[in-house]
Amino acid sequence: MTQQTPPPPAAPRLSLTEKASLTSGAGDFVTTAVPEAGIPAVTMSDGPHGLRLPKESGDGGQVDLHSAAPATCYPPAVALGSSWDPELAHRVAGALADEAASHGIRVLLGPGINIKRSPLCGRNFEYFSEDPLLTAEMGGAMVRGLQESGVGAALKHYAANNQETDRMRVSADIDERPLREIYLRAFERIVRRDRPWSVMCSYNAVNGTLLSENARLLTGILRTEWGFDGVVMSDWGAVRDRVAALRAGLDLQMPGTHGRSDAEVVAAVTAGELDESVLDTSVERLALFARRADEGVRTGPRMSVDEHHRLAGEAADRCVVLLKNERGILPLDRSNGSVAVIGEPARTPRYQGAGSSQVTPTRLDTPLDKLRELADGARVEFAPGCPAPGGEGEATAGAPADEAVRLAAACDTVVVFLGLSAADESEGFDRGHIGLPEDQLLLLERLVAANPRVVAVLSNGGVVRTAPWHDTVPALIEGWLLGQAGGGALARVLFGAVNPSGKLAETVPLRLEDSPSHLSFPGEEGHVRYGEGVFVGYRGYDAAAREVAFPFGHGLSYTSFAYSGPRVERDGDTFSVSVTVTNTGRRRGREVVQIYSSGPAGSTVARPPRELRGFVSVTLDPGESRDVAVGIPRGELAYYSARESGWRVEGGDYGIEAGSSSRDIRGSAVISVEGDPPGVALSGRSTIAEWLDHPVGGPLLMERFMAARAAAGAAAMENPTMARFLAGMPLEVVAEFPQSPVGPDGVAELTALAAAGTPAGDA
Repeated sequence: MTQQTPPPPAAPRLSLTEKASLTSGAGDFVTTAVPEAGIPAVTMSDGPHGLRLPKESGDGGQVDLHSAAPATCYPPAVALGSSWDPELAHRVAGALADEAASHGIRVLLGPGINIKRSPLCGRNFEYFSEDPLLTAEMGGAMVRGLQESGVGAALKHYAANNQETDRMRVSADIDERPLREIYLRAFERIVRRDRPWSVMCSYNAVNGTLLSENARLLTGILRTEWGFDGVVMSDWGAVRDRVAALRAGLDLQMPGTHGRSDAEVVAAVTAGELDESVLDTSVERLALFARRADEGVRTGPRMSVDEHHRLAGEAADRCVVLLKNERGILPLDRSNGSVAVIGEPARTPRYQGAGSSQVTPTRLDTPLDKLRELADGARVEFAPGCPAPGGEGEATAGAPADEAVRLAAACDTVVVFLGLSAADESEGFDRGHIGLPEDQLLLLERLVAANPRVVAVLSNGGVVRTAPWHDTVPALIEGWLLGQAGGGALARVLFGAVNPSGKLAETVPLRLEDSPSHLSFPGEEGHVRYGEGVFVGYRGYDAAAREVAFPFGHGLSYTSFAYSGPRVERDGDTFSVSVTVTNTGRRRGREVVQIYSSGPAGSTVARPPRELRGFVSVTLDPGESRDVAVGIPRGELAYYSARESGWRVEGGDYGIEAGSSSRDIRGSAVISVEGDPPGVALSGRSTIAEWLDHPVGGPLLMERFMAARAAAGAAAMENPTMARFLAGMPLEVVAEFPQSPVGPDGVAELTALAAAGTPAGDA
């Protein structure tokens, strides 16, 4: 149930100074209160995947990035996105809210829903996916889970915050169509549907204007178009000009500036440089925000630390992605044989990203300990092989590596843990490459030579290159960063206590150079050009027909699934796509069915070969079949027309595909869709093709051609080559041709008739 905004109670009149004080924080993570006006303070916390409880430093102090107390560390978004499970994200968010409320936290600074434009982004571990629909479903579920439990969400980072390089000032230069279809789409869906209490603006600029001062994005799009009625707060330190930011629609500057920016606001109002009504509007929103947070606190029994840890483990189970499993090497037999566990990450795991989202966990499960606990007759041996990622020294030769190779040769199966360190990926900087540490790769080569039964387990916050070495190992698991209970999840998957069902939420390329954004990331001289347009992630790989290591949506299971369909039925403006899924294997398992669409033939804009339109999961026993369905509203097939300043559905036949990944398509269908009428009036500058495509202008123009069939222009239109030649010409140019069926005087006449909606034959 969505919580309603409480009505504003009667309050004393605020002075100008009090009003200004509300528009900036009273401390590092707390807003300003005006008790006599009934406006309480709101305490916030970093926490996309767990609380980093703030230590308020007080006046004149510095923010302490260490958590004030332990809290449950759930799988970060990089892992949670691979669950493709919004219901799970909803439950995790409810548990986060429960924990936040117990510490007096009223607003959680998350979720982060920025798109993974490049695999190099150092903060990709905090984001869900390269796809806006999957991002919106997972992020929206978290917003609902938080707010239904009485804790506000701060949706971030709005907008186009897709890199850490020069993040405080870089301008993301983006054409309008990719801005709307890719980078704003998840924000739009969540704002319209899930009504977050607040939105956090990012540091960067978009097309030359800082987000904190960007009236078009903060007011024109966010509030006027999407109907957002909450508070816009800044990222910490994102405001350069408090008065300009307030005028643009930013309500709350964080953290506090000890009164400096408040005084600037007072001075601007006093001098007549800022209309006080602008300040009043923000103050009204901030007062409602504070009262909503104060009244939303949930009372009653709370989950225990043990229950939270169990949920963190259940979530981690869903996030593990089985990338490869040849010869049925997995699951391992826990009742017999021997397993050589190699790699320091098995003993000292990396389970979260570095930066402002770091959580002090309540406990930490290690893969090595959990493998030993689960083994019931199997012998589990360990050798570090390499130092922990980011550690000192080489381990490709000498005692550590030699010991690991000897152990591998002496055991039935090798499980080697590979990964990155916080020094490789973190908030604040981007990666320079996507490779694993060289010492790990050299050790892996020696291990495979000693024992070909090698299972590789990855631990990383961003995509790593697996080619060409993934061809040398029979099994590969993407373990991402799995939170404090991730060690148990990996052990359960390896020994088969859990059947993996995770699916990649981003493409794993063969090479960094194959990434669609490669040639324009991270930009230069303060600007980054989003030159790939809408062809982000799998959209770009598919459009360029590039081979990839593992495609978007890929993830194997210890069982197998067969599809029948898709079948498409239409109910009003919604297409219902149904698929019959059958478990054809020997184990109970969960499959995520993905529905994609392709644009109509002859589209007037560049379209990706396929775009995700929906997904649904189904859990089946061996031999069981079940029908699942995904609804696709007609409007979801629209592209954003910069010329028409709005969404437009093209008419024609669209392909509908059902698949287990973006490149494992199990069935297809075709739907016919009627197009939207053009939103731009015809004129002499409109091309012949645009005239002919218009429902009124097309028949009018054709009537003129038919009436002058003997004219040169008409004959030209009947010649296919000449027709294509003329199609791109403006009507006013064609009108100048000798013997044109539409002379210069006829252009204005036809334009007026088309604008009036006069059909052919009545002209």
